[in-house]
Amino acid sequence: MKSGARWALIAAIVGSAMSFIDGSAVNVALPVLERDFGAGAAATQWVIEGYALFLSALLLAGGALGDRLGQRSVFGAGIALFALGSIACALSPTIEFLIAARCIQGVGGALAVPGSLALVTSAYDGAERGKAIGVWSGFSAMSAAIGPVLGGWLVQTASWRYVFAINLPFALFVLFVLFKEVPESRDESAKGRVDVVGAALATFGLGAVVYGLIAAQNVRGDALAYAAIGAGVVALIAFLFYERSAKTPMLPFEVFRSSTFSFANVYTFFLYAALGGSLYFLPFDLIDVQGYSPAAAGAAQLPFVVIMFALSRFSGGLVARIGPRIPLLGGALLAGAGFLTFAFAGIGKSYWVSFFPGSVLLGFGGALFVAPLTTTVMGAVERAHTGLASGVNNAVSRVAGLLAIALLGLAFAGVFHYALQHDMGSTTGVGPWVRGAVLREEPKLMAGDVPESLKQYPVVTDWMHDSYDTAFSAVMILSSGLCLIAAGVAFGVGDPRQRQEPA
Repeated sequence: MKSGARWALIAAIVGSAMSFIDGSAVNVALPVLERDFGAGAAATQWVIEGYALFLSALLLAGGALGDRLGQRSVFGAGIALFALGSIACALSPTIEFLIAARCIQGVGGALAVPGSLALVTSAYDGAERGKAIGVWSGFSAMSAAIGPVLGGWLVQTASWRYVFAINLPFALFVLFVLFKEVPESRDESAKGRVDVVGAALATFGLGAVVYGLIAAQNVRGDALAYAAIGAGVVALIAFLFYERSAKTPMLPFEVFRSSTFSFANVYTFFLYAALGGSLYFLPFDLIDVQGYSPAAAGAAQLPFVVIMFALSRFSGGLVARIGPRIPLLGGALLAGAGFLTFAFAGIGKSYWVSFFPGSVLLGFGGALFVAPLTTTVMGAVERAHTGLASGVNNAVSRVAGLLAIALLGLAFAGVFHYALQHDMGSTTGVGPWVRGAVLREEPKLMAGDVPESLKQYPVVTDWMHDSYDTAFSAVMILSSGLCLIAAGVAFGVGDPRQRQEPA
């Protein structure tokens, strides 16, 4: 064991916990901070998308920086920047300030997330490395499980601002341990400059597409939105062409010569699009429509995470025994069934017959696909490329969630508007002023918030609840469809046990 290995593992675990807890806790806080700021649905989406944009676009560049400048230094810089962004989030006076602070968090996360596992792999050798990675993975799963409950409790008993402020003591501990006990490590074989052009193209392309998709959710339409989508697509195409010819590309295409690796990443894209996109809307439905407290909304998701965590250690060995197709297929189908169950949860039913069954199905589905998918991705490439493979797969999952929130948000907005128009048209005895005010305040209603000026009309709350439930059901059905596509892709995933090294 290398000197400082245990401290490196502790720093990596606590540093990762910051990201995992923050990622899952913020979703639960969204309905409350949306009401505090009086923000609309688009602004609320950007609280998540601002972070996800910079994290997903710069993740591979962050890993390359660590290889060249030192894993400890870059990981520490990422933790420090993430903490500064967290403080800014906690002190945000406006929703726009909060979004900007979340972008800073995203850049910090892009530096810290790749360095977390890199610290562990650098500190341990042989069999000890596998055990250390297992410990890191277990604590990461526990952090994801704690996030919604902790976030809900903080929001309910104190303020949503504490969801961000809690990152500061973690960051101070990590930085102290990191620079006192952990030696520097870097990849001496890493050469050339970091792919700045590729990172810029990816960030602009993804940002423009997401901006356009969110802006297009406005029912009146926006020519700028469609122009942004077009510019983003052009930038992403330029990114792919540039990466093929760059001397030190952020995304080396040779890793995709393995068809198993390629299919596994397509599977990842569709499945994590369903997860990331749909679970964004779940806390809004639970809190604003079903009437759950923030703590209860966080706890409602526990069966999903606990089952996945408890069974993943057993499912991890399935690939070695039966190959990847059956667990990946079964996991996608179970996840799709879980989302379909959410689609028919309705309003006002007991948790045990509405959201609990879907959460259980998602838990068993996740247990089947998470560990086998990771095993397949890592086993599909040469040993020397496993770090790159892990980074690419992580980036694919983040990009999937980033785009899915915007795309499913577009579908949600369309269905919500149609359902709201239908409810207003079928209701008698409501004056034209109320109808006009409802249309003007539709962005806030779509975010689950009835403005004070309209709360004196109970029918408006009924319209909002019914329209939100209809749109939520549509998003869950679309998510189930994405899982079905992933299940189809699973048939193309080869067996990494039979991998042949490329010539």
